[in-house]
Amino acid sequence: MSFGESIAPLFGRWVLAWFFLTQAYHHALDWNNTALLLAMKAVPTPPAILLIALIGVVMGSLSLLVGFRTRIGALVLFAITIGATVTLHDYWHLDVEVARDADFDIFARNIAIAGGLLMLVGMGSGKFGFDGAKPADSDSGAAKGH
Repeated sequence: MSFGESIAPLFGRWVLAWFFLTQAYHHALDWNNTALLLAMKAVPTPPAILLIALIGVVMGSLSLLVGFRTRIGALVLFAITIGATVTLHDYWHLDVEVARDADFDIFARNIAIAGGLLMLVGMGSGKFGFDGAKPADSDSGAAKGH
């Protein structure tokens, strides 16, 4: 595997982690308005859902950042992204064309991000992460089934 193929998953994880951490930070700072938006979209118990989502986003992002349990972290972020996208960016219900187009752009961006997360679910952290580190082979006979 070339160095570029090894380093790309690391940078990809970092970019996704940065994106989700900055989003979590902004939504946490704007707690009341974010909870109001959830209520307007008929989400039950908006503050509780917001708290659970923010905890999931932070934990998933930290997982991607350090490459520990990357597949699980990416799957958590994938589920939150799809749930939030379908719930909050339901552009097909909007009548005003400009608003519908703007919401579709966000919807499409989020679906693309979800696709990147699915790639991490499939491939893991890559070489530069705890998941990709090869454990020391202290008992090679037992590891090989001999």
